[in-house]
Amino acid sequence: MRLFALSDPHLSFDGQGNAYKPMDIFGDGWQNHSSRIQRQWLEQVQADDVVLLPGDISWAMTLDEVQPDLEFLAALPGYKIISKGNHDLWWDSLAKVQKILPDGFAILQNNSFVFGDTVICGTRGWQCPDGAFADDHDEKIFRRELGRLKLSLDSAPKDTARKIVMLHYPPVNGRQEKSEFVELMEQYHVDICLYGHLHSHAVRTALEGVHWGMEFQLVSADYLSFQPKLILQNL
Repeated sequence: MRLFALSDPHLSFDGQGNAYKPMDIFGDGWQNHSSRIQRQWLEQVQADDVVLLPGDISWAMTLDEVQPDLEFLAALPGYKIISKGNHDLWWDSLAKVQKILPDGFAILQNNSFVFGDTVICGTRGWQCPDGAFADDHDEKIFRRELGRLKLSLDSAPKDTARKIVMLHYPPVNGRQEKSEFVELMEQYHVDICLYGHLHSHAVRTALEGVHWGMEFQLVSADYLSFQPKLILQNL
């Protein structure tokens, strides 16, 4: 069993196999991106592997609209753990999302998943401020997401040897300054932090490598050339 990650697939299937929001409007690098995800996923991922999908799964607006995108992913091998991104406007209450998920999917929200000596925790996260928060609402969401990450980390067994956190938003601001998300992960001795959200020129601000005693990896689909990234060879 291996662990892979791929964030921000931004799917938009209409039920007839066509994309109603082609992503190549954001650049040639997105051409045929869903086909490239499918091909490279099938080349790499096996049925007993686990794939983390930290947000921006679909452009759908409703639970009905997201079904073709979930079916596309369900047809690919591996056990999928998903969390919400800022563009997942189809995402409703936890109970409603769980009800429509195909077999082989699980939701990461205020909980954790254990595989052997590894635990997967996480939340959506929020934009880390460059100084002061934009307004009270901005700070409220940031604090809520910080609390959700703590709930997830608290749910993890204390004796797991390896902790992995998946976020949608980067855990630092554009200047790569330590945030309260990083401080919380330090407190819980997180080993690896995976995140997405950044695309195009914004990847210049991506934090990668080992910092503050943990490893950071950007796993946005376009950054990875739409190839699921191998995180652990033995899970």
